[in-house]
Amino acid sequence: MKSIVEQMAILMRGVEFGDEHIKQVMERELRERLQEAQNEGRPLRVYCGFDPTASQLTLGHTVPMRKLRQFQDLGHQVIFLIGSFTALIGDPSDKDSARPQQTPEEVAEKSKDYAEQAFKILDRNKTEVRSNADWLGPLTFADLIRLASHFTVQQFLARENFAKRHAKGDPIWLHEFFYALMQAYDAVMLDTDVQIGGTEQLFNLMAGRKLQESLGHRPQVCLTLPILVGTDGHQRMGQSLGNYIGVDEPPEEMYGKVMSIPDHAMRNYFDLLSNFEPAQIADIERRVATGGLHPMEAKMMLARDLVTIYHHAQAAAHAEAHFKRVFQERELPKEMPTHKLAGPQNIVDLLVEVGLAPSKSQARRLIAQGGVRLDGNLVESIEETVTPAKETILQVGKRRFVRLV
Repeated sequence: MKSIVEQMAILMRGVEFGDEHIKQVMERELRERLQEAQNEGRPLRVYCGFDPTASQLTLGHTVPMRKLRQFQDLGHQVIFLIGSFTALIGDPSDKDSARPQQTPEEVAEKSKDYAEQAFKILDRNKTEVRSNADWLGPLTFADLIRLASHFTVQQFLARENFAKRHAKGDPIWLHEFFYALMQAYDAVMLDTDVQIGGTEQLFNLMAGRKLQESLGHRPQVCLTLPILVGTDGHQRMGQSLGNYIGVDEPPEEMYGKVMSIPDHAMRNYFDLLSNFEPAQIADIERRVATGGLHPMEAKMMLARDLVTIYHHAQAAAHAEAHFKRVFQERELPKEMPTHKLAGPQNIVDLLVEVGLAPSKSQARRLIAQGGVRLDGNLVESIEETVTPAKETILQVGKRRFVRLV
């Protein structure tokens, strides 16, 4: 077993709070918990919650998951919590307006494969999978009033995004306050030692500490991690923005998307997603800055590493060869799926049918953004019809092809 000093070095790597006092408190408390757990011969209980706002986990979700895996590898108990009830409310943590609310049916459909995708990072045999609908769903109105009595409106209005909306006179809906309350109750019901989250989640995590303490529990240690930017290099990675990389995307797709990120975003990806050590990352950055390493080569190192993590080394080598052939040599891939056209078909319907778009609305967006081509020619209208005349190559973005026959 690793020493407490060794465990602290691993577990505090990459942790950020934006507040030095909070960092010192959490670091001290984590060290104390680790020492107590070692003395008592028990693991720490560590969890992170994931709301199913979309059906696919992205590389952004894996940032806290990788921290969970570090705890797992050190022998601690990890809980992968599916926010099947909190997803009905919508997390306002990083939003300047209320999230659209989902139905229970939508949440159930989106979350059905969440755990399976998470096992690309977490150890299947050492992960406890829970759903917060199990304890949040049965709460009565009286229970909610009792829980709410531990917080003040002023505490919530001090939250940065709420404060901004309040100052501008923008609406803050009452149900948005419930989100932090519900997440805090998760910590109570799971009786956790540690909760992991993104830096934008600090308010929610600290609410969990307060509620635990108010209800006679020992308050959890909170560890927050930086946000991963999307493939646009600026906004947080998310499916609704289309700037995401899914954990279960094919190797060629994943490799190509990593290669599309702006150069300035590479450090964010190296730090939060890769298996490179900090010294190696610093050396790569130095060589790029001094001209000793081309940014394209650095990005290919990153892409190889990430595809290897979520697939395997052979898949990464194949994806790199595919990328060089298609994008550097401007050739079509040697292998691509084939779809037989039964008759004339609208381009929007076709994109969904062949799997190049998850929905008709997304297909229309792809066309409007100039991301769809037929035999290299830009598709400019959602009314375009594709007819079965000769072999045609349907292309979405720079990496996805289907041969139409």
